[in-house]
Amino acid sequence: MNISYKWLKDYINTDLPATEIAKILTDLGLEVGSVETIDTVKGGLRGLVIGEVLTCEKHPNADKLSVTTVDVGSGELLPIVCGAPNVAAGQKVVVATVGATLYPDEEGFQIKKAKIRGEKSEGMICAEDEIGLGTAHDGIMVLEPDTKPGTPAAEYFNIESDIRIEVDLTPNRIDGASHIGVARDLAAYLKQKDGSIEVKWPPVDDFKIDNHDWPVQVKVENPEACTRYSGLTISGINVKESPDWLKNKLLAIGMTPINNVVDITNFILHEMGQPLHAFDGDKITGNKVLVKTLSKGTKFTTLDEKERELDDQDLMICNADEGMCIAGVFGGIDSGVTEKTTKIFLESACFNPVFVRKTARRHTLNTDASFRFERGTDPNITLYALKRAALLIKEVAGGNISSEIVDIYPEPVKHHDVELSLAHVDRLIGKKIESSQIRKILKALDIDIVAETEELWRVAVPPYRVDVQREADVIEEILRVYGYNNVEAPHKLNSTIVYADKPNIGKLRNTIASQLVGAGFDEIMSNSLTKAAYYEKSETFPEKQVVKLANPLSSDLNGMRQTLIFNALEAVRHNRNRQNADLRLFEFGNCYSLNPAKPASEVKGYREEEKLALVVTGNKISGIWNSEDRKISFFDLKTWCYNILERLGIDTQSCKEQPNENDLISEGLKVTAADGKELFYMGMAHPTLLKDFDIDEPVYFAELNWQTLVKASAKKSVMFKEISKFPEVKRDLALLINKDVMFSQIKELALKTEKKLLKEVSLFDVYEGEKLGAGKKSYAVSFTLQDTTKTLKDKQIDKVMNNLTRVFEQELGAKLR
Repeated sequence: MNISYKWLKDYINTDLPATEIAKILTDLGLEVGSVETIDTVKGGLRGLVIGEVLTCEKHPNADKLSVTTVDVGSGELLPIVCGAPNVAAGQKVVVATVGATLYPDEEGFQIKKAKIRGEKSEGMICAEDEIGLGTAHDGIMVLEPDTKPGTPAAEYFNIESDIRIEVDLTPNRIDGASHIGVARDLAAYLKQKDGSIEVKWPPVDDFKIDNHDWPVQVKVENPEACTRYSGLTISGINVKESPDWLKNKLLAIGMTPINNVVDITNFILHEMGQPLHAFDGDKITGNKVLVKTLSKGTKFTTLDEKERELDDQDLMICNADEGMCIAGVFGGIDSGVTEKTTKIFLESACFNPVFVRKTARRHTLNTDASFRFERGTDPNITLYALKRAALLIKEVAGGNISSEIVDIYPEPVKHHDVELSLAHVDRLIGKKIESSQIRKILKALDIDIVAETEELWRVAVPPYRVDVQREADVIEEILRVYGYNNVEAPHKLNSTIVYADKPNIGKLRNTIASQLVGAGFDEIMSNSLTKAAYYEKSETFPEKQVVKLANPLSSDLNGMRQTLIFNALEAVRHNRNRQNADLRLFEFGNCYSLNPAKPASEVKGYREEEKLALVVTGNKISGIWNSEDRKISFFDLKTWCYNILERLGIDTQSCKEQPNENDLISEGLKVTAADGKELFYMGMAHPTLLKDFDIDEPVYFAELNWQTLVKASAKKSVMFKEISKFPEVKRDLALLINKDVMFSQIKELALKTEKKLLKEVSLFDVYEGEKLGAGKKSYAVSFTLQDTTKTLKDKQIDKVMNNLTRVFEQELGAKLR
């Protein structure tokens, strides 16, 4: 949101520089993103002057060009070649002199001395679009005959310089979404030192009804969606270009002026935060304004010339026959104010934020009005804004107020009653503030003390502070005006006792992140909000377990993720579409689920778990002159997963593996700890899923239960022992086994059979072929034996290997090759 420094000073009497105001606003919670000097027209028309065309002759070498002599008041006549068809001697024109920069676009261009078809040209006679004062380009601007040559164009067109303060408004501070809102906060701060500081609200005492020639009947058929609806009629207006003061105000905050009536509604919006809408009176058939919903599927064309299909929950402003405006969001193309408009119905309303938010998201519309209505406007300001706008419209467009004010406000919004304990103020702020100071701050914030005892106050918070409804909120208001920087750090800091055996989760996370980065991975961070539609057909993560948002921003962000796989595939697709196909990505992220067996209103009905996802695809090694391409495989990902377990001190020898395939993973594997808790699952993303994401390359995915890993890491006991002085012995077996036998079964059985001497079991070759027989495969397995007390003898080794061979034959049906 942009704030004009000059405009802001219309409402508060201060000489503080803009940079100091920016610092104060940031301390108050209205964080300032930037402060920049701006001109209402880019470039400020610097280097442009008023000139008089003394001579104008046809260019000798070009049919469409003219050679002119121009007096710019400097005593020197400038030769200028001009291509405008309407240039003539005796005209007063706008001249860009050599060195001036024009901005018909963002980049702009500089005027230089030149020869055009052999004729000197030392300047440029300008059209209005070339200097940013309009869009016409059918000829140069011709000014009034009495205009004095040499007058700076900036002076002639009343171009102003200003300072634009950009406020990064947070959703809870909609009360600061206007110049008066910012002035109100600034005054509350300055009032602590200077009690005379006040916000200067523009007077509306001159408002009066001129006649009753055009009454309009207003009916609110959906009071739940419309808290308050106010309006009046103005007839006999003259819609035209706005005066300079109004255009300059809007240009200073980055808005484009449209016409005097529309500009006034935008002016009021940014002055006091109240959206208004002006309807062309000739379009209000039946002289009726109806606030209601229309049938689902009704077609409606908005101001951007797009035809939209309405929902039966979209609140509309209608005439007797049809819709004219999507309430609080966007106007209709047929009822807007144009140069032909002679009378208007002026609306000032307060709409239900939920209705506006849902409608705006449904139609992917984001306007200045919807931005404010979605967060909550002040229902008690509608009449003041209406009177202020009516007076300004009469000032700039003429006309008469031709009806009484219609004000439909069936259930007035009351102040929020909050009990405030002074002891709680001291406790939460961490410093004792005198009650007189607190009283002064509350008064500056328009918060009234309606009852009080020595330690407990009951305060009334105005409705425009939609974010202040609890005691803690009131205390936060006190603190931000008092100043966070005025609360000194105490000499003694208290802390809860942290036991040494509790794992440092942040440190562990950084350790594993560093390990993965060292292995060539890149970290990604994705949104916890996702498409609920991803889970519509999933059995592994059913749709009924999706935590859905009551008021989603869009259909793409209407649920909380249950797994990280969809985010990972979105990242893969995004990168592959940009020729980045060799990917190793990881993400730490929370996943959420709903327990359908428990009420959604209870906290126990929801579950939140942190996961670690790895996703790899493409080449592990990209071919160069001395090596060939090698694709990343299932086993590469498995290795990286087990390396994580090793780094966390988890005993991988005791881990158990079992096949795991579902609607998301094919050729999958699930790894559990000795106590049966799942550590991670992995595999190739299911081909159907890859097709849905338009990915034609295998993608391998693993999801680790980070919380389980952290708890397992905390249980590890580090033991040091002397390296054995006696050598290891390796023996290999080539086993002919059934295809359904997994290596994990061989390893588990071997370690169970020989617990003392067997240190490691590894697989170094797999062979399948017709010669082995149907349903058979060959595993070449290596066994590492060691005795830490003495050198092993052949007799001991042979005994161990014979035992292993016998067990493999009995338990797995294996045969030696």
